[in-house]
Amino acid sequence: MTENMNFTKIVEKAKSSGIHLAILNYSLSRMVPFNKPHGFKVLEIDDHHLKTMVPYRKSNFNHIKGIHACALATVSEFTTGFLLLTKLDPKKYRIIMKSISMEYHYQAKMNAYGAFSISDKWMKKMVFEPMKTADRVEILCEIKIHDGEENHISTGLVTWQIKSWDKVKTKVN
Repeated sequence: MTENMNFTKIVEKAKSSGIHLAILNYSLSRMVPFNKPHGFKVLEIDDHHLKTMVPYRKSNFNHIKGIHACALATVSEFTTGFLLLTKLDPKKYRIIMKSISMEYHYQAKMNAYGAFSISDKWMKKMVFEPMKTADRVEILCEIKIHDGEENHISTGLVTWQIKSWDKVKTKVN
């Protein structure tokens, strides 16, 4: 069984099992080492929705002991990208972040939570139908981050480029 198949099974089981959700979080902290120090956690996952948490802890602090803007941007990227990856066949499509724009509304002085949702209809309209005639598509994903008291902390606009692997050209050194 391939590593990807194992991960896909963990994601599927995490949708209905707390133990598998913990295994998913453990696996993600090793698969995405850049995110490990932040301590991001997937709190909820289903076929169309993902909710994540960035903990209020020293490793995420800015100079005034709020959650750093970069941690909020990173959890915005992570949340939108991870949900998209659960909807795409990684053997068929490559996903890469093209741009991110953040607007900050309120200082995060407690755990912060991001939620992102997409539907099968949205995926068909925004990704699968356009990919029939285009080499790539770019999709804009909006994510709002809130704290535990529902204060609106930030809004992220993350643009993802999705391309069929057979259209990807890389320079070989």
